[in-house]
Amino acid sequence: MAPRANWKGFLRLSLVTCPVALYPATSESEKISFNQLNRKTGHRIKYTKVDADTGEEVDSEDIVKGYKIDTDTFIEVSKEELENVALESTRTIEIDEFVDRSEIDPRYLIRPYYLRPDGKVGHDAFAVIRETIREMDKVAIGRVVLTNREHIIALEPLDKGLMGTLLRYPYEVRSADEYFDEIQDVKVTKDMLDLAKHIVNQKSGRFEPDKFEDQYEQALIDLINQKRAGKPITPKERPTGNVVDLMEALRRSVGGEAAPAKASKSAKKPKKASSGQREMLMPIEGKKQKDGAAKKPMPKPQRKSA
Repeated sequence: MAPRANWKGFLRLSLVTCPVALYPATSESEKISFNQLNRKTGHRIKYTKVDADTGEEVDSEDIVKGYKIDTDTFIEVSKEELENVALESTRTIEIDEFVDRSEIDPRYLIRPYYLRPDGKVGHDAFAVIRETIREMDKVAIGRVVLTNREHIIALEPLDKGLMGTLLRYPYEVRSADEYFDEIQDVKVTKDMLDLAKHIVNQKSGRFEPDKFEDQYEQALIDLINQKRAGKPITPKERPTGNVVDLMEALRRSVGGEAAPAKASKSAKKPKKASSGQREMLMPIEGKKQKDGAAKKPMPKPQRKSA
């Protein structure tokens, strides 16, 4: 079941307008998640909203937003007042300009969305806007209001639809100078560079997301299954940061001797991505399956719509 739209409104290029809906392009709902428990009772921890001075619990309808002026002074802003801040981008994504994709600094990218026509009308206008962006090989820049905030959004064609990527404002991006100023100016010799380039050539390939496995997620699943089965948990040996001769490390890397323990692991065929975390959490009971026998998947849980 497709998730609900995060936003519905209109996409406009000059006088060309069509109704559209914006959907999240990514999801983390399949990741392992934990609840907080009381160690003594095993019961879940609940959070309540209380008055900071009286300690009394406050009902949701009595909670308003407030902007802090100083320690004890706030300016209250009601929901109605926020809704009255009428921005055109609340209802319409107006395309302001077109830029080259290479001009967008990766630090400004936040998250991707899918944009498609909303309903049965406006598909012609949507196609005109989409194909114009595609033919011009540009990225369309507009603005959209999500969660009471106006965001810059970059639109580019993706199959039959559009992908919209939220962008940060300049004041949200920190300068790299304060982090990189103390990095030493190191002279890299030609021999070291040649060896490093050789390693890069050995490891060069195409980016195929399907061959990457979330090893930490798999380790969490293994941990949970071991605890369910009552097996002892043995801590793994942590890597050490031994100082080695850099040139020798590069030579051994080229010769395939840098990490012999990982060589066999990297040669393994990548696992297929699972459609849900609970399918990987196997039951404690049950006999071991024979080699070659097909594994019966656990029933996939129903997702609640957001």
